[in-house]
Amino acid sequence: MSTGLREIPLARPFLDEREEELVLEVLRSGRLSLGPTIDRFEELVAERVGAPYAVALSSGTAGLHLLARSAGLGRGDEAITSPLSFASSANCFIFEGATPVFADVDPRTLNLDPAALEAAITGRTKAVVAVDMFGYPCELDEIRAVCEQHGLALIEDSAEALGAEYKGRPVGGHGVPAVFGFYPNKQVATGEGGVVLTSSEEEWQLLRSLRNQGRDYEGGAWFHHVRLGWNYRWTDVQAAIGIGQLEKLDRLLALRSEAATRYGRMLEGSGIETLCTDDADHVRSWFVYVVAVPRGTDRDRVMEELRAQGIGTADYVPCVHLQPYMRETYGFTEGLCPVAEEIASRTLALPFYPQLEAEDQQRVVETLLGAL
Repeated sequence: MSTGLREIPLARPFLDEREEELVLEVLRSGRLSLGPTIDRFEELVAERVGAPYAVALSSGTAGLHLLARSAGLGRGDEAITSPLSFASSANCFIFEGATPVFADVDPRTLNLDPAALEAAITGRTKAVVAVDMFGYPCELDEIRAVCEQHGLALIEDSAEALGAEYKGRPVGGHGVPAVFGFYPNKQVATGEGGVVLTSSEEEWQLLRSLRNQGRDYEGGAWFHHVRLGWNYRWTDVQAAIGIGQLEKLDRLLALRSEAATRYGRMLEGSGIETLCTDDADHVRSWFVYVVAVPRGTDRDRVMEELRAQGIGTADYVPCVHLQPYMRETYGFTEGLCPVAEEIASRTLALPFYPQLEAEDQQRVVETLLGAL
């Protein structure tokens, strides 16, 4: 990094005195885990998206894993997901012994292409993990119809999409089990954490047991384990931060949207490709600001120049099926998902967070364009 330059980080959580106040209340209460603050957070997030039940866990990955367990996935089964996502979209069912299958994405939305999904189904397919990539809702109704036709379980990986809307309703509130994540760069940032939204009381009870070592919540004693489970418990300290974040979520989403709009204006006509715009059925919740450099541009060299100028960036995101362990374990190679592979070779993330200033964005854009 060049000396004398003020760093512009890739991401930064927006926290203030309210989170401090709520955390202090928990610390003074002595209830650091499995306490009422988690219950309250679950109520608030379920109310926010219009889902009957919520289960808070240690991460979004944990939530996806437990939904894969709930779906009954196991050895000999296949599950289909998007190649353009974070690794946990596939890891969640690999944990249960299922084999990953990848269906290509739509070049506009960067979400799972329903036609490619249907073409990937075999007699061993048991589930689909549909991803709301970069906060843009997937084609949920089309994907759900395909799953219903073939008798497949459907899990919605909405880890990046809290606050998004699909056909006028919040993502997470459409009856399909869905997961949000709360890593520090997310719309709600609690350090670590996740939550499952479900419309099934039976699944809600199962997930609550599975996250707590398989304990029985219906009158069982503390050392009464009725099934194999995991320690996927969250803490009340994290839930307190989450409540503070939910209280200001509308403001956080608005600030993110404003920053995205500024980037869009600054990049207009530059040759840089930006993410697709909203339409009547899809409202994005801005998670990261991802752009694609022109074809033929050395994307890695552009990123090196951004970093040399004190500007955070990352290749968002490499294809999951081309990760080293995927290649080694399943033999995946280039050419399996050409749309996803081509866009992933050109995309990078720019600094993006609620408190990002316009002057910093201008510096980012000037550096980006100068590096092309």
